[in-house]
Amino acid sequence: MHPIKTRLNNHSPSPPASPRLRHSRSKTSARFTHQSLPHRFAWILLSLLIHRQGLFLFVPLLYFSGMVFYSGTMQFDVVSGGIQRSMAVGSVYRSPELYVKVRGDMDADNSTADAISTVWKRAKGAGWKPCISKSSLGLPESNGYIYVEANGGLNQQRTSICNAVAVAGYLNATLVIPNFHFHSIWRDPSKFSDIYDEDFFVKTLENDVRVVNTIPGYLMERFDHNMSNVFNFKIKAWAPIRFYRDTVLPRLLEEKVIRISPFANRLSFDAPPEVQRLRCLANYEALRFSDPIYRMAETLVSRMKERSVNNGGKYISVHLRFEEDMIAFSCCVYDGGRKELEDMIAARERGWKGKFTKPGRILQPGVNRVNGKCPLTPLEVGLMLRGMGFDRSTSIFLASGHIYNSERYMTPLLEMFPLLQTKEMLASAEELAPFKNYSSRMAAIDYTVCLHSEVFVTTQGGNFPHFLLGHRRYMYNGHAKTIRPDKRKLALYFDNPNIGWRTFKRHMLGMRAHSDSKGVELKRPNDSIYSFPCPNCMCHTNKTEDSKTSAP
Repeated sequence: MHPIKTRLNNHSPSPPASPRLRHSRSKTSARFTHQSLPHRFAWILLSLLIHRQGLFLFVPLLYFSGMVFYSGTMQFDVVSGGIQRSMAVGSVYRSPELYVKVRGDMDADNSTADAISTVWKRAKGAGWKPCISKSSLGLPESNGYIYVEANGGLNQQRTSICNAVAVAGYLNATLVIPNFHFHSIWRDPSKFSDIYDEDFFVKTLENDVRVVNTIPGYLMERFDHNMSNVFNFKIKAWAPIRFYRDTVLPRLLEEKVIRISPFANRLSFDAPPEVQRLRCLANYEALRFSDPIYRMAETLVSRMKERSVNNGGKYISVHLRFEEDMIAFSCCVYDGGRKELEDMIAARERGWKGKFTKPGRILQPGVNRVNGKCPLTPLEVGLMLRGMGFDRSTSIFLASGHIYNSERYMTPLLEMFPLLQTKEMLASAEELAPFKNYSSRMAAIDYTVCLHSEVFVTTQGGNFPHFLLGHRRYMYNGHAKTIRPDKRKLALYFDNPNIGWRTFKRHMLGMRAHSDSKGVELKRPNDSIYSFPCPNCMCHTNKTEDSKTSAP
């Protein structure tokens, strides 16, 4: 025998395996020889569970397997070059079927005919009042001029204006009247003075923030009288106020003129009390619509009250977002068939070229509907409001852009609420002519009529309802008097073929009561002061009620 082999063979031989282990291995090997792959996998998992040291490995595997099994039971719709409908509960638009089913019982029901007079049970005890303090002292010498570009639609621009006032006041700077950036979607060339009363704005802020229309010529000479030559700060969204103090102020002191573009959402919702006070002052006191808009809007408010005489001059306003571009952006599917599909593809390409057709982009209309992200149709709004107790005699003001396929989709809403009005129905073509081709001016009219309604109904998110929530709280003792439906629940109710009128109405009345209970809410961290003016912009007059409303 080779000497090396002899030494290896004689060197501390390993002890033989125990009979039990040898027996176990041979049995396991035999089992694996005759069993299928699933049986082998199950045997391994069972062995890991039995051995204590394998428990921590088994639990994640079991969880993962369960999730895979659960996912397999769900039906998700995937769109790639087309749209495939999901049959998950709440994922399909079946509201027309529900309307046909419950219409007879709905029309026969007169149990809540006075709903508009009894809808708000908590509003009287809200006990908040506006209390924004104004400075009576003179302003120190200015540190320089701040020029901002307010981008977006009417209310996104409003955010920029109010935040600019707050930043300018905090930095002891002079604010130049904000420039409105022309947007390809809204296509409104209006200037600040076309939308707001500029003189009133300047006068209201005169002891708190200097506001001017133009930058002095001697300063602009340094920049060849061209604003594009002025240093532009690119500020990240939701920047804290200390960023302006630590970064913007030194440059302002050096240059005397700075530009911030874009400026939408460039200031954190959370800020020191002085910054919040200036935001309140700008939004609720200084910003008043220009005289032409104000007069037109007040005329429509008067006409709505005249048409609501049977309800004591009270009416409901509804913000409906069922325009073509809104539906296209939501990627939701309704019942318009091939024509609707082609319209939405074309609208997405016009407004957001290439955004929805990128490789790997998946559209899931059914999932969007279940998650409450689909715009409510006029029919669904009508069913919801009738379920909440508002009958055919209720006057409704509809604030909206051009409704998609309006002749078809508006018919059932008008059947349920024949006293429904829009600004185009309340005013003549001649009266609306100065505003007709300006989306922000038309939105300002809608905003004012909604502001003075007894009930405001929001059907989709966005700056318009968020600002109205806060403004109505500011006007109505802290209570928003606003119905904010739970659209996830609505999707389930509208897609339930077995639901009857009485059950549906019970759910809607519960949703209405929830809106009443949430009418008074205090601002929490990261909430917008433009939606929640309490307690920064308002003072409480009843400490007992305060403790109740602030309770979770």
